[in-house]
Amino acid sequence: MNPTALMIMLLSLAIGTTMTLMSHHWLLAWIGLEINTLAIIPLMTKTPHPRAIEAATKYFLTQASASALILFSATMNAWKTGEWSITLLSDPYTITLSMALMMKLGLAPLHFWLPEVIQGIPLSTGLILSTWQKIAPMTLLLQISHLTDLKLLITMGLTSILIGGWGGINQTQLRKIMAFSSIGHLGWMVLILKFNPQLTLFNFLLYITMTAAMFFSLMSISSTKISEISSSWPKSPILVTTMMLVLLSLAGLPPLTGFSPKLLIILELTKQNTLLLASVTMLASLLALFFYLRLTYVMILTLPPHIPPSSTHWRTTKNSPLTATMTTLALLIFPLSPTFLLII
Repeated sequence: MNPTALMIMLLSLAIGTTMTLMSHHWLLAWIGLEINTLAIIPLMTKTPHPRAIEAATKYFLTQASASALILFSATMNAWKTGEWSITLLSDPYTITLSMALMMKLGLAPLHFWLPEVIQGIPLSTGLILSTWQKIAPMTLLLQISHLTDLKLLITMGLTSILIGGWGGINQTQLRKIMAFSSIGHLGWMVLILKFNPQLTLFNFLLYITMTAAMFFSLMSISSTKISEISSSWPKSPILVTTMMLVLLSLAGLPPLTGFSPKLLIILELTKQNTLLLASVTMLASLLALFFYLRLTYVMILTLPPHIPPSSTHWRTTKNSPLTATMTTLALLIFPLSPTFLLII
């Protein structure tokens, strides 16, 4: 892609998200979401492959449907209440707006577009779609969290955790696995949204850090399939080792970064006297743990590839400082979790 066009698209993404973050008005928030949607589509189709065109079409139709639902619901709400304020919602429109934002995020059962779209686009665009594109809808969801229906959030959260685990078990494509991982993590966030929005924000920030670290690592070794990742050890043993640890962090194993949000969410659910919900959530998360451990097993313990006489010839991967920084954060934030929670 032309560097000037790429810069314009990335700047538009930043402007769209910033506009949504700064707005108190549903119409401005909707405009920011639309700028975001339109700015990423050229990035999806920068390699003119049929899969990329199909992914961009699916993404556009899904996001356009959700945006239309947001605009119609916000208009009807303004007609009823006389205000466009984001925090002033009347009862029927809270559910429709929440559902539209969850559709934009890719929460189950409105998730069907997400794995297919991420599978059809390059890793760099998949990184933007899995992290940056979720900031604006999640911010709006956080702002209306006190108005949303608790049963809706619990249903969507549990469904997303289950679908995120089940969907990732049979996959051999790493981009689809990351898509189902995203669905599962968003389920954890939505589950606790009504009880403790600050904890949802904390979980969201750590999710962005861990997902970005995983995508940067995959981009460094140019792997999109499990079979490719299993033969990456001779290329960069240190990077593959850190990737294994990032996967375990995404799974939520102590003492890595991903353990802190899961621990705090389970503690919060216990404090709210929802022991059954906490138990079901922990059992459902075992499905996701299975495919994370399977990926780790493939990376380290499978039969080694045919290593050439000089293994240094394979080690041509250049690890960027950004990859190193995101990987370090994805692994070592756990001791600093209380500090971050106090800041939030």
